[in-house]
Parts: sequence; structure tokens; C-alpha cells
Amino acid sequence: MKLKLAISSCPNDTFMFDHFLKHTNFEIDLLIEDIESLNKLARLGETDITKLSYHTYAKLTESYNLLNAGGALGENCGPILVSKHKAYSDEISDMKIAIPGEMTTANLLLDIFYPKVKNKQVYVFSDIEDAVLDGECDAGLIIHESRFTYEKKGLNKIIDIGELWESRYHLPTPLGGIAIHKRVPKTIATQIDTELRESIIHAFEHPDDAMPFIRKHAQEMEDSVMKKHIALYVNHYSIGDDPTVKQAINKLIELHNQSISI
Repeated sequence: MKLKLAISSCPNDTFMFDHFLKHTNFEIDLLIEDIESLNKLARLGETDITKLSYHTYAKLTESYNLLNAGGALGENCGPILVSKHKAYSDEISDMKIAIPGEMTTANLLLDIFYPKVKNKQVYVFSDIEDAVLDGECDAGLIIHESRFTYEKKGLNKIIDIGELWESRYHLPTPLGGIAIHKRVPKTIATQIDTELRESIIHAFEHPDDAMPFIRKHAQEMEDSVMKKHIALYVNHYSIGDDPTVKQAINKLIELHNQSISI
């Protein structure tokens, strides 16, 4: 069976999937895009297996199931709101904010904690720092490796949205996961989940094996930033055995459902 797999170019995804892609018995049609593009493709049902934001998954529970393995969540890994000039949290509601996509979990978390924010502009996540530096937006909601680079670029943290989540709900911050379309037979979905879990464990045990694949898709990123990125977003939660993973995802979906019913 040929399966269309879509992941992001971020080091956490390529790190987790390198061994899987080399050794799976399934024929894979691989697509690599930014997270918001993956969210849009999933909403169209165009991918069999895909990385997506948990925000998007909350809208697609009738067509996709989450795999146990491959989740991106943890402590001190949530989105950060930054600005060019020093700003305070009570100013956030009046700011024009650059976001990495309407369907990203980062945007949902911003809505949960700052529901009065209405002036948003969507950018590819890697362009948000420049949008703030150039004055196109008052603030930017940064994700991925930008949390390791914003200070060096002269930006200031206003608030860490992940810290707000963790302090309020005492759960790891849920960001994104790997979902499989319900048209894929359950036996195959189970096998994919097992193979991905084995791939992640292999990557933990042999981290250098995946570096060529990681570098290929993150060409402008320094190795030190790649490794920090992986260490932050691929952790014991990614293997899928920790029950708090489902608790965190379910809490996010609950809050999402509350927000759309208001």
C-alpha cells in the first residue's frame, strides 16, 4: 500500500522519521512543508499520515486519528510572544501580532489566554522575527527554532505562552502530533505507529544517524540550533507511553470546543 506522508522540515520531524523512512516496509510518498501548509492539506484530507497542529486535529477528529508516537509537547517549549521594543502583557490585546498560521496550536493558545487580540497577520513561522524587526507588526508569536534566535536578533520576550499553559493546567504544552487518516486500515495504522515509535527510540540511541537528513531540510540552521531544537521537541512524551500526553491534548481540545461555542 502506498501512503502519502507529510512532515515538516523542522529537525524534530526529520529526526523522528529518518529511521522510519529508511526501513519501513510501506511505500511512502513523502511531502515536506511548513506546519500551516500541512494543516491545510490535512483539512482537505489529502494526506494519509501527517504532522499537524493539535489545534487542527481538534477540527478533524472525524477524519483522522492521532498516533501514540511522534507527539511534540513538553515543558518550556511553548510559543513565545516577542517584540522589538520592551512591552508588557497588558498591552497585548491592542497589538498587531504576527502569527505562524491560523490553525496552529500557537494561535489557539494565544486565543485561550488573550481572547481580545483581534489584529493578527499570518506569516510563515520563519519570517515572523523579521516582520517584527521591520515594524510590520508590533509583536510576533514565535515557534520552533526561533525561540533560540530571537534574543540574538534583538527581540524582547513579552510573555511565554507555554509557561502560562503549564502554570494553569499543570500539563505539558501540547503543540503537534502525527495523525493518520481513518481511510487507512487499523492494522496498518497500528504498524505505522509501532514503526515510528521504534524509529524515535533508534534516533535517541543513534542521534548522528539522522543528521544528514536533518541538515538537508534545515540547511540554514546551525548544528547547535538543530540539536537544541531536537532536545526540546523530541522527548519521552514523543514515544507515546506517558498518559499525560492524552490529558494535555484532551484539555486543549476541550478549551478549543469551549472557544468556538461562545
